[in-house]
Amino acid sequence: MSDREIVSALKYVSRMKPSFMLSELRDYTNEEVSTADVYKVVEPLLDETGLRATPEGEDYRIERLPTPVRLTPGKEELDRVETFFKAPRVSRKLERLIENYVERKTHRQYDDPAVLEKLRQAVQAQKTQYWKEGKARQIDYASGYSVLGYLTYQFPVYFVQFQYLLQDLLKDGLLKDRIKVLDIGTGPGTIPLAIVDFYNRLDKAEATVYTLEKYDENIEAYTILVPEYAGLKGRVKIEKPVKADLMDKPAVPDGIDLMVFSNVLNEIDAPFDAKVDAVAAMASHLAPDGNIVIIEPADKENSTRMRRLVRKLLDKGLGIYSPCAFIWCDKCKADMCWSFEEKADIQPPDLMKKLADTEESYKYLNTDIKFSYAILRKDSLTREKYRVPRKASVMRLSMLKKHVEKRLNVVATVMSGDLGDKKDHVFKICDGTPAGQTYAMLAQHNVKPDNEALIKAKYGDVLHFENVLVRYNKENDSINLLVSKGSIVTSVNAEESEE
Repeated sequence: MSDREIVSALKYVSRMKPSFMLSELRDYTNEEVSTADVYKVVEPLLDETGLRATPEGEDYRIERLPTPVRLTPGKEELDRVETFFKAPRVSRKLERLIENYVERKTHRQYDDPAVLEKLRQAVQAQKTQYWKEGKARQIDYASGYSVLGYLTYQFPVYFVQFQYLLQDLLKDGLLKDRIKVLDIGTGPGTIPLAIVDFYNRLDKAEATVYTLEKYDENIEAYTILVPEYAGLKGRVKIEKPVKADLMDKPAVPDGIDLMVFSNVLNEIDAPFDAKVDAVAAMASHLAPDGNIVIIEPADKENSTRMRRLVRKLLDKGLGIYSPCAFIWCDKCKADMCWSFEEKADIQPPDLMKKLADTEESYKYLNTDIKFSYAILRKDSLTREKYRVPRKASVMRLSMLKKHVEKRLNVVATVMSGDLGDKKDHVFKICDGTPAGQTYAMLAQHNVKPDNEALIKAKYGDVLHFENVLVRYNKENDSINLLVSKGSIVTSVNAEESEE
């Protein structure tokens, strides 16, 4: 029985029966073939044909899967998710897997002083490369210690920060009860491990994870860490990582529900426009209602460059779901946009603590979560549905320079955490018009119930500001909107719910 005959029989029987035993396919040939051999042929095809194979003794039950629907977790599931974020950290089980991998690679205890010193050197080498510019900047993971350094220093933060985005996707109803994920530039498996960790708090959600990775050392770490953490009977199916370079536009599965570029585009040594084209090419494999998540570091250079890349992708037909909200149906100047989200610090893993057990501990503790991101889609769905009414008495941010020292009303999206201090609250704001840097400022002594919505706002919330004073900061070429005791700040969503 040829592979083609097996595939043909699988498709025929699955159309006729919603459930059947894999051994039944053997009835469609006179040749002797084992059930195990049949499984080897059909297993790679199960996902694309919408089938599931469940072992039953030496056989498999093949079942037709229902169409995926919106994932709607119950209260207990949501409570488990919220509990994690009260003190986010890498689980002890995963910590130990990483410690074991360090020992496997070094043939020493993970906390051996010599191992820790080499890890410190690897971390410092990566940080040095990261801040270089142009051709001098070459970040790679070709050596074993470069991967071990990443797992010790960068991984814990990236692992947790992606779970924050998964939480947002879940709350916004953008996850299905069964999804296909493609993680591009997966490294040692940061995103797949985060998905496994997050999905372990849910009861029925399933995911199949495909990955691309360029470096052999990363693939080795992935192969050891990810399947072990996912478990043989877990609801996250881990496909074997494919060795490939994004810039070569490799073949990937179609119908991807969640495509992830996590802290990878800034590390690729390629022209800017080539990166845009590569992401656009990958987007062609996205499901009609799928999401692309792009994450980059929060520093000004990488954050701004990411916004420029997203703006180019919008020109190629993609739409942005969040965090940007083009409430005037206009598009901003991406080359001026430095914005990022900030979350609570993570708990440092034991290995990181040991790494930082030195006179210059600050060099090896990496616990703060600040990142820039964008969620893109093929359709026009956006997180923020609000658009400024035609006759609303509010001013576009792009017009504020003409109204310095005047009090007026504006509507804008909060695009940063609190950038101020104990005396002054400062937030970057944007309304999607081609404006320069604009900030809303509220002195602590001016905080009152009518304006405290500003300091309570979350990244991406749209606020209505009434009676704010326009000031121009010549040194930074920025506009500051001073929120005073006579100002009123409200959420536009709260205003709509009251109408």
